[in-house]
Amino acid sequence: MPQVLITGGSGYLGRELVRLCLAAGWDVTATYASHPPQISGARLLPLDLRQPGAALALVRAARPQIVIHTAYVQGGPDLSAITAQGPGDVAAAAHSVGARLIHLSSDALFDGESQRPYTEDDPPSPITPYGQAKADAERAVALAHPAALIVRTSLIYGGPTPSPHEQMALDAVESPERFTFFTDELRNPVLVADLAAALVELAPTSRSGILHVAGAHTISRYEFACRIARAAGRPADALRAGSSAASGLRRPRHVAMDSSRAQAILRTQLRGVRDVLPA
Repeated sequence: MPQVLITGGSGYLGRELVRLCLAAGWDVTATYASHPPQISGARLLPLDLRQPGAALALVRAARPQIVIHTAYVQGGPDLSAITAQGPGDVAAAAHSVGARLIHLSSDALFDGESQRPYTEDDPPSPITPYGQAKADAERAVALAHPAALIVRTSLIYGGPTPSPHEQMALDAVESPERFTFFTDELRNPVLVADLAAALVELAPTSRSGILHVAGAHTISRYEFACRIARAAGRPADALRAGSSAASGLRRPRHVAMDSSRAQAILRTQLRGVRDVLPA
């Protein structure tokens, strides 16, 4: 029975990972930052990545065979400590006990200026604080645990409760004046069940380096929001479209991801959003 430690076990992806690992009969330890989730069957432990030595102490106590690191914050005063530095601490701790490590990264570390989908061979080119933190994390993980697998993914959706991206679209139907969804920002949304299944499939393997694991379809944030609204039975025509280029904001725009390497080795089908959410 594999012994797995899932950091961020109370998060959107973490909960689905815990569910799948338990269903597979694995011994699961999951961490949370402040509020323990209601999860039956898993060992739940607090982890504050802002505290030096916290990751090492927890990993040495749990002695997992596999560590899947999903914990992060997207902004705020703890961005550097948790999202940039924390992964290096987790990687070093996993390496110290000989554990397999999968680290979750993001398409946000690209600048979005490419005219083709990004592959694993493209170097990070961050233009936002969050993107920079994720790029810093990848470097720290690779240095601390050279055999780690770094999985870059995109917008996650489709769980039992709305993801932040889904909730924003649903809120926008009620208050359209508060939100604009860009037609020129492209991403590859991935169903949380597909991403989690792919990670569970990859966990027992020796695959290392960088791997892109995202949905098969590249769509705009506006189309994504419209599909979310329609799937919930809401009127998509209430949503407001706009241009990222015309907004004056410096944001990654064309962040299409090529996940063909992952799909070639996975049994899990990385479904495109157009196959999951109706038009």
